[in-house]
Amino acid sequence: MEPVELSEAGLLLRAWRPEDIDAVHRACQDPDILRWTPLPKPYLREHAVTFVTEVSPAAWAGGTGAHFAVLDAGTGELLGSCGLVTIDRVRSSAEVGYWTAPWGRGRGVAVHATRAVARWAFDSLGLGRIVWQADLGNHASRLVALRAGFRIEGQLRLARPSRDGSPDAWVGSLLPGDITDPAAPGQLPAGPGSLEARRASVFSAAQPVLAADAAGGPIRLRQPSPADVDSIVAACRDPASTRWTTVPDPYQRTDAEFFVGLHAPRQWARGTGAVFSIVESDDSHAGSMEIRISPTDPLAGDVGYLVAPGARGRGYASAALRALTVWSINTLGLCRVEWRAEVGNHASRRVAEKAGFTVEGIARSAITHRGGRCDAWVGALTAADLEEGSAG
Repeated sequence: MEPVELSEAGLLLRAWRPEDIDAVHRACQDPDILRWTPLPKPYLREHAVTFVTEVSPAAWAGGTGAHFAVLDAGTGELLGSCGLVTIDRVRSSAEVGYWTAPWGRGRGVAVHATRAVARWAFDSLGLGRIVWQADLGNHASRLVALRAGFRIEGQLRLARPSRDGSPDAWVGSLLPGDITDPAAPGQLPAGPGSLEARRASVFSAAQPVLAADAAGGPIRLRQPSPADVDSIVAACRDPASTRWTTVPDPYQRTDAEFFVGLHAPRQWARGTGAVFSIVESDDSHAGSMEIRISPTDPLAGDVGYLVAPGARGRGYASAALRALTVWSINTLGLCRVEWRAEVGNHASRRVAEKAGFTVEGIARSAITHRGGRCDAWVGALTAADLEEGSAG
């Protein structure tokens, strides 16, 4: 297969040349590129030499891949890399890969380059599908894929954990009719200013620490840590916790280790919610709280919480719930945060009402609990509630 040149939106895509080696080496010192791609770490100049002079030419010659240097068409400056990392003629399919150099970001380089490569692959190679994969948590790559027209179809278990330990990846695909039209930016999925873009910015960063003033003193909400495990075990073995929540029964230390080490980080990486430990001023664990974004309604979420027995009665849960809900509405863009509790769980209801939630009624057989179905109180705090409170 002979290399070709492509152009789009002021970009030139061409085969790699020896004069690109130093720029490739420089770009691949970037922490984000090293974190999210399978490049060697540390990335040495010899790795750039091998890629440019051996790997890429061999892929073109064998028809197994098509690697493009992405340049500014006017200046010739290298801005990124985009191409087909694998080509499967039998299945008429290929997989796309891309990165943008730090100095080229913010210009839509990867989106435009991916569109150009995809059109060429469909029109000239006759392919019928392009696959995209990215490690769970790589929200920047996900945004590029969405803006190019890929449909994110789910998660794929990795053969080996990613560099940061995640066992899963996002996977999506693009068919010939899916490529977005750059002339209609207002119609682009996940465009600048969209809810998807807003949340990608949030979940690409470290999980924040929230602060609140409770009746019993100041508290913080932070990411759960291994130091919390013993307290979590004790809290989840408490009879009230077992009675009113869905924690495993009997609760084992391995359950707490899973909660801290896998469940909480995965929620944040997926961008589907956030899990927090409620901690006192000395950073001691006083409870757990979670916000989950609805998989069917991106503007709605629900909360769950549990307070350690020794920390109850100090107003920690209601203060934490209020802080988390305000953050979820103002930062994640939720319009409704819902609370549910089994009818009879008066402690949970008091927490919700003190946090500003309005109890709306009873949903019959709404909760699965210990093998049965239970009626649930349902309440919510909405964005409109916060606006009314501010106006008042």
